[in-house]
Amino acid sequence: MSYETIETERDGAVLIIRLNRPDRLNAYTTQMCEDLISAYDAADADNDVKAIVVTGNGRAFCAGADLESGGKTFDRTDRDWHRDSGGVLNLRTFECSKPVIAAINGPAVGVGATMTLPMDIRVASETLKMGFVFARRGIVADGCASWFLPRVVGISQALEWTLSGRVFGPEEAVKSGLVRSVHPADEVLPAALELAREITENTSAVSATLNRQMMWRALGADHPMEAHRVESWALHFAGASADAREGVESFLAKRPPNYPGRVPADLPPDYPWWPDREFKPL
Repeated sequence: MSYETIETERDGAVLIIRLNRPDRLNAYTTQMCEDLISAYDAADADNDVKAIVVTGNGRAFCAGADLESGGKTFDRTDRDWHRDSGGVLNLRTFECSKPVIAAINGPAVGVGATMTLPMDIRVASETLKMGFVFARRGIVADGCASWFLPRVVGISQALEWTLSGRVFGPEEAVKSGLVRSVHPADEVLPAALELAREITENTSAVSATLNRQMMWRALGADHPMEAHRVESWALHFAGASADAREGVESFLAKRPPNYPGRVPADLPPDYPWWPDREFKPL
């Protein structure tokens, strides 16, 4: 499939998505939002895709919203109501059934920073310049960042960055836990692909999907009983699966696993809506 603002390619079981407006430092547009959502939809529907890596073409990851329209860039008064497109994108990323890794190959500010928050792992270039610069543009954070950012780095750090709008470098990004690791520019994508292969080659795709959604959704739970209920349901389903048998048998035989389960074909029939059902005591 071809897109206007992104490129896609396959590396084995990994789908690589490249933001592709290098002449504009991959500045974000509504078309980019639509293209990314379409790519996620295609990946989720493909049983052969087990992980997604998102990066940028050129020297930037994403320089934020395209400001070509000037001072009226963020003006939506001609509409009765406007959904933030960064939030629409990040809600779709949140719903992904495949693990998503950000290979941040250069500057990532504004929506270029917030679009990485619902991704599961972030690796970055030594040239990273990152910033939640919204207050310096007279606007507020986008991309559901007021939900995601405090959960990734804590409320105090999230407030410091959003209140000041300052741009920071790779050392601070790693120290805060926002970024996993920093690499020379030409090693960022290989590092992300290595992480993706660690997932795709050694784990059950169904297990990865369920673990991803359980972790993200539990962030909004108000009691561990909610996690216990979901985990009990997921273990009941997974424990009887061919993947569970293969996981144990390959371990005992000291051989690499060959998990038969595929996503989405072999997900539970009521995924991703966790059941509100009673369970029997031990």
